[in-house]
Formats: sequence, C-alpha cells, structure tokens
Amino acid sequence: MSSIIEGNNYDIFISYRQKDNKHDSWVTEFVDNLKGELESTFKEEISVYFDINPHDGLLETHDVDASLKDKLKCLVFIPIISRTYCDPKSFAWEHEFKAFIEQASQDQFGLKVKLPNGNVASRVLPIKIHELDPEDKTLLENELGGVLRGIEFIYKEAGVNRPLTPNDNSNKNFNKTFYRDQINKVANAVKEIITSVKKQDQHLEETSKQDFEVNQAHQKNRRTKIIAGTIIALALIILGIFFIPKLFRPEEKLEKSIAVIPFRNLSNDPEQEYFSDGVVEAILNYLSKVGELKVISSTSTKRYRDTELSIKEIARELGVASILEGSVQKIGNNVRITVQLIEAKTDVHLWSEIYDKDISDIFAIQSEVAQNVAKELNATLTSVEKEQINKYQTENPEAYNSYSQGRFFIQKRTNEGFRKSVEYFNKAIAEDPNYALGYAGLADAYYLLAFNNQMPKTEAYTKSKEYANKAIEIDKNLAEAHAVLGGLLTYYDWKWEEARKELKLAVELNPKFVNAHSYYAELLDILRENKKAREHINIALSIDPFFPMMHILSGILYYHEGRFKESLDEYKKASELDPISSQYWIWLGEDLKATDALQEVLLRGDSLQSENAKIFKDIFANSGINGLREWLIESELKKSNPNPLSLAENYAKIGKKENALNWLEKASENPPSTFPRINNNPDFDNIRSEPRFQAILKKMGLSDYQVPN
Repeated sequence: MSSIIEGNNYDIFISYRQKDNKHDSWVTEFVDNLKGELESTFKEEISVYFDINPHDGLLETHDVDASLKDKLKCLVFIPIISRTYCDPKSFAWEHEFKAFIEQASQDQFGLKVKLPNGNVASRVLPIKIHELDPEDKTLLENELGGVLRGIEFIYKEAGVNRPLTPNDNSNKNFNKTFYRDQINKVANAVKEIITSVKKQDQHLEETSKQDFEVNQAHQKNRRTKIIAGTIIALALIILGIFFIPKLFRPEEKLEKSIAVIPFRNLSNDPEQEYFSDGVVEAILNYLSKVGELKVISSTSTKRYRDTELSIKEIARELGVASILEGSVQKIGNNVRITVQLIEAKTDVHLWSEIYDKDISDIFAIQSEVAQNVAKELNATLTSVEKEQINKYQTENPEAYNSYSQGRFFIQKRTNEGFRKSVEYFNKAIAEDPNYALGYAGLADAYYLLAFNNQMPKTEAYTKSKEYANKAIEIDKNLAEAHAVLGGLLTYYDWKWEEARKELKLAVELNPKFVNAHSYYAELLDILRENKKAREHINIALSIDPFFPMMHILSGILYYHEGRFKESLDEYKKASELDPISSQYWIWLGEDLKATDALQEVLLRGDSLQSENAKIFKDIFANSGINGLREWLIESELKKSNPNPLSLAENYAKIGKKENALNWLEKASENPPSTFPRINNNPDFDNIRSEPRFQAILKKMGLSDYQVPN
C-alpha cells in the first residue's frame, strides 16, 4: 500500500528498538491499536510501515538496506521513545530517526507544517513510553532542534517507570492517562499533520499550474504591463508627495515580543495565587535569557489579572506581538498547567500544551514552556542561552514553593510585603541551602527595607550585602544578586566605580532585568551622566511600562536634567497607575521652577490626597512660590524630628545659602539613602560652588566627578 500523497511510500513510519518489543510485544500491540483507530479517523486507508523484526544494534559502519531510504519517504515518522531508544550507536537512531529528520527537512513539505488551527507541528511525532534521563532528553532535543513534544504512554507510581498498557488503572497512575485516550490522541495528531501536508501538496500543485499558465501569457501581456506600469508609477509619484512620508514611516518590529499575563488560579484556593504567579515569574525569567525576545515584566502584566480587555487590546497597550496565557491548578503534589501562545494581531493560537505532572516536574515544565515560546517566535537560542534555560536554580519543590511566596509578597511593594518576603525567603534557603535565588531575594528585601527606612540602615544593608555575596558565591552569573550589590555600593558604601562594575555586569548578564537598568540609572544620575542614565531608565520603562516606581524614578531623572514638564508628566503617569503615588505631586509642585506647571498641580488639589491641598492653593495665590516654600520650612521646623535634607533643599531654593548649608551638613551626619543625589539635584545649583558643599561631595568621593561634555 502506498501513501495517500504520490511520491511517498508510506503515510506513517514506526521506529523502535527491538528490545522494547521483545519482552511483551508492547510496540506490536500499540501499532495494532493505532491501525484500528486510524480506520475510524480517516476516510482513506492509511499505510503504516512497521518492521516486526527490525535490525538493531548496527554501527554506523554497517551497510544499510537501500530500500530503507524509500520506506522513510513518509508523511509522519513515529519514534517509540524509550530508555533504550536514545542510543547513537543503534540502527534505529542513526538510520531511521536521524535519517528521517535530514530527509524531511529537505523535501517539499519540510520537517514542520502549519496545522489548520494555526499551530505548527513537526512531522516527527514521538511516543514516550518512559520518563527519560536528562542526558537522553538533551540528545533528542538537539536532533529535533527544539523541546521534546510527544504523546505519553507512561505508567508512573513511586519507583515505577514503564510503558502504559490497556489494562492499567488511570486513577493509580500519577500521569492520570488512559490508554485508549492516548491512542486516540495519536490518531488525531496524525490526522492534523497529514491533512496539513495534503493541503500543502494541493497548494504546490496549484502554484505549479498557475506558474505554467502565467508563463504562457507572459509575452502577450508584457507590453500592456509596461504601459500600465508607467501610468501607475506616475500616479504614485504624485500621490507620494502627500502620502509617502506616512507609508514609509518606520515601525517597530514586534514579531519577537511577548507578554505573559497572569495565569488563572484554578486551585479553588485564593491563597494558591502565589503559586500561579510563581509559574509566570519563572517562565518570564527563562524568556528573559533569550536575547532576541522583547519580554514585558510581570509587574506591568499583573494589571490584566481580571481584565475584560481582548488579547489585541492588551498587546497594543504593552507594545508586543504575542501573548502567553494559561491556568494553573495545584492539588496536593499534583499540578496541571495549561498554556497557549497567541499571535495578537490575528488571534491565531501559535502553540498550546497541557501538562499534568507531579509538583517535582514544575522546573522542567517552566523551562519547556519558555523554549517552546522562543521556538514559535523564531527566536534563535545561543548555546549559552540554552544552558541558562535548562539550568534550574533548585530541584527542591518545597524551597521553590517558599521562594514563590517570597516573590509574591516582595512584589506588593509595601513595607509589610517586604517583611513577609524575608520570612519566606528564609524558609526557601532553609529547605535548600544552595538556592542562590533565595539568597538574592533576601538581599533585595533587606535592601528595600533599608532604603524605605523600615529597618536601621546599617543592620539591613549589612544583611543585604551578606546575602548578595552568598548568592554570587553559589551562582556568579546571577544578575539579581549583582544588581542588589550594585545598589548597596551606590547608596551605602559610596564606592562609585565598584557599583558601576557590578551594575554593568548585571545588565550584561540579563539585559531584560528591570532592577539592573533602574539601579544603574540611579548610579549614573548621581554621577551626573544624564544621557546614559536616561538610556537605562527608558529601557526599564520599556520592560515594565506600568510600574509606578519606574515612572517616579524617571520623573526624578527628568527633574535633574532640567526637563520639568517631562518630570511632571511622569508623576502624573505614576499617579494614574497608583493613586498613592499622587503624593509625589505635592513635592514635585513644590520643587518645580516652572510656575505654570506648579499651577497645574495646585489646580488639581482634589487628587493630591492631602488635607493641605487648599492651604497650598491659598498660600501660592497670596505669596507665590517662595511663600509656599517658606510655609513648608516652617511646617517642617515644627516637627519633633525635622528632615534636614528637606529643609536644606527649601532653604537653597529661596536663596538662604547659610541655612541650606547648615542643614545639609546636619543631614550628612546621618545621611538618608538618597543623600548622594544632591550631586545632580538642580535645587542646590546656587550653593554648589560653596566650599562647604564641595567638602560634602569630597566626603562622598564625588568631588572628582564632573558633568560630562
């Protein structure tokens, strides 16, 4: 029997190791069942090549029956993937598996075909009958050029790893698979592939016929086309004067850009939300390793958790071409993860998968999802990127679970959240003392507690540095740890060039890590390298466009650049994203030298969320900007513990230099974390040349840093 497509000898080729059929004829039984299922799936007769007594164990030097090459001319190749199949010395591996991949890659259909639903599938359809050793899985994936996909016939219990049989109880099987259903899945997958190949074959025939007809008419129509073309060209030249600038306006290429929106928590337990968020975080972390991909941070995508916006609308807001969505259901030690990759413009599902696994497989699932996404978006992975994606920070599910809870709380960006995260990160490293990310999480949490004045600075920063160094000791390429260390060297140690080295390294290790760019921007701002600082904060904003703190930091940098209108715009954006951030409008309005911008802030007193809003308006109306600053100074001096830096700023702004320097020196005795920013703050421009101001800069090691040309 030949193939349903002319030129192929078979529709399906079954490849297996003899030893996997010798004991209980599992492969023979599978083939018999598949043939029966195919009869009820296809209208046509589907031909299957299956050698019941195959040659096995031949080395590469042995001759191969020439007829085998003809038998390999098939539409679908089904390897029975076992613990013995992945053997480069075997006949099945070298002369069937590898030979088909090479042959199919060069025929008219190609190794991969587009399915009717828009997904892309390989003509190699693996049937897995054993859980594989990591090195065997890697061997397979290297030949397939991507993540191993297939249909599983695996029975798994504690200490059991064998092929699934028709008589197995699916309730006892950890994989919960039913033999009859798996056979049906194979037949359906084969149908999808063959249907797609048939359509491609028809398209090729039609194209060939059309090419022939066009060639016959070419000479006849050539003169007519030249005349028509000339007229059209003239018309385009005239229209181009008005429209060409729009037609050829460069557009950002978004084909390799993606956002992962929050996965739905189907666990019937709201407290399990941290776990689904952790899955998203891990997938994003892997995707960020892929240099060719633009990846949006989870801080910005969390706003779409319960959104009614369409995929197209979400993608448009985030500036990406693809969206990955999914759901997570965790019950005890079992987890089901459903994912689907969608091309936003067309709403076509590029790829989807359902994983029913034990919790111990969570790391492999996350890595596999990331690799599949990269593959579907045509992103080329370097050898280093492949190594990073296949590297698990821990293989301890309990440690991972605690770390996920820590990340859940730290991303709340509240002081209580930071404290809770410390609790869970400590649990994570107790469960796995070599968990580098756990130590990096602790370093970040203590750093933020110190920066927000929620712990004694020396105590918190000392702990932060200890944990950052421990993380780097375990994993020297961990960007998260290098970024925190760079922040510590900036705001605590004042070691500017060491901080630059750490932050540059963090950016190089993970160019899509928001903190690396934002911390680096802060350092560059302090060093008055405004242009470079703006570059890095803009990158951070592109990765995390809806994170209020990024817009606040951008507003600070714009203010230091003297771009007051842009500064106000950034604070407005922060206020829209998080109403609590609107408190910054008060201080921005108070700082702004542009009276019209200040007036704009004061006229929106209803959004200041401050009982002083009306007072601000009245004082400004009667006494102007300096009157308002005088009032702020008086209000601060009435406090039991006035803020020296705030007083220094306001005295400097109203020209009272001596008062400003006095309070600035007092602030330097116990400097707040942000104290080094005085080096680039224009509010101090009128006292910058004063010897006392320069002495403070010298104490911080900043006197040698000049404004770059």
